[in-house]
Amino acid sequence: MSSESGTSVASSSLPSVSQRIASVDALRGFDMMFIMGGDSIGHAMEQMKAAESGVLYVLATQLNHVAWEGFRFYDLIFPLFVFIAGISLVFSLTKIVENEGRAAAVRRVIRRGFLLWFIGVLYYGGWSKSIEGIRLLGVLQRIGLCYLFAGLLFLYCKPRGLLIALGSLLLGYWALLTFIPAPGQDQVSFAEGMNLTNWIDSKYLPFFKWDGTHDPEGLLSTLPAIGTCLLGVFAGMFLRDPRTTGGRKALYLAGAGVAAIVLGHLWGLQFPVIKKLWTSSYVLVAAGWSAVLLAVFYWLIDVKGHARWAVPFIWIGLNPITIYLLGNVMSFDEIMGRVLGGPVKAWADGISQGLGDVLISLGGMGLAVFICYYLHRRKLYIRL
Repeated sequence: MSSESGTSVASSSLPSVSQRIASVDALRGFDMMFIMGGDSIGHAMEQMKAAESGVLYVLATQLNHVAWEGFRFYDLIFPLFVFIAGISLVFSLTKIVENEGRAAAVRRVIRRGFLLWFIGVLYYGGWSKSIEGIRLLGVLQRIGLCYLFAGLLFLYCKPRGLLIALGSLLLGYWALLTFIPAPGQDQVSFAEGMNLTNWIDSKYLPFFKWDGTHDPEGLLSTLPAIGTCLLGVFAGMFLRDPRTTGGRKALYLAGAGVAAIVLGHLWGLQFPVIKKLWTSSYVLVAAGWSAVLLAVFYWLIDVKGHARWAVPFIWIGLNPITIYLLGNVMSFDEIMGRVLGGPVKAWADGISQGLGDVLISLGGMGLAVFICYYLHRRKLYIRL
């Protein structure tokens, strides 16, 4: 999960890391911040009586995944990271090809893809419980597979070939789920446990599956997820294009993002927007919002030079793999509970029931940000 992203606009308010697009690091950090604690804040807010309606209710809802069909802010967090991985590989692999040749870039892609997959297996406990407890496919594993296949396509295909690959993945997945019912079903269904994607996992994905008989990061749904990464590749290629000015790049990215959101929801009328199936309509909606966020970050930071507000995000974005793995071996919320629990939590709950848990969750997120700041001050960056 490398942080290599390209060449940035110089700014005295940014960390002194050369050859980067600062907005990409900042957007990655923004995304990681929610991975580190957004859901725990959402769950804590749900316990607050004040969150039964109004603004807090909306925030608590948006910081939790939708149960099955639909789209909330927290359903954007994972595909946004995959999208950013696509942007980053354009810059990093182009540089390797220019300096060392395509063979070296291919080796880099294969090595990094495998390492991400392997670390993902360890992240979920490896084989510590039993062989049957191994989770072969999960979040990091999906990122590794998307990086691997999107990276190889980028290295061997021209833009037209990449577009054909993207269309084949999204349309092919749509056709499979739309026209082929799961064995044992009389008709096609997109309901949980009654669709082709879940059936393939139940029959052909060995060992532990997150949702019992199937996995949200399973076998067949990895195909459209590669499409998410390819859309990031297109965004990265556009950012590298010297023929377009920075302001126009931001405008075109925002416009393309809005178009993808609209198209995705229209497609969703027939092929529902479902994160756990990573439906093609979900790919477009998530990539659309990702492009809009990229446009905003790029315009503010790299075009206008307003970067100070984003520095904490950049600290996180420079060390995403480190903070993600640390969150697996140590609970930031549990540590902050020892500081903000007891009398502090009781005092906060006296103001509004559940506020204490919200403070602990915010404290856990703050602790993670501080660790990233400390690593940056020490110039410690762990990359694969």
